[in-house]
Amino acid sequence: MADDADGDETGGCPKCGETNTDVVSMTTNDGLVSKVVDLPDEGFTVVSCEECGYSELYREGSSGSDVPRDLFLG
Repeated sequence: MADDADGDETGGCPKCGETNTDVVSMTTNDGLVSKVVDLPDEGFTVVSCEECGYSELYREGSSGSDVPRDLFLG
């Protein structure tokens, strides 16, 4: 774990510095949320820290599959 309050440490979870992540893909075209809120049919990638649970949501695009994870880890 990184213990750097100044933010000098690069790489790892923005909250705790852990480098192990869980990556999940999801879409907004099904479920209760899409019925309540008018969302376009889009895909998203959720990258979560396995240590503290901090998560970031990235809109899926034509980028490579590792790009959201790379952005999360810095």
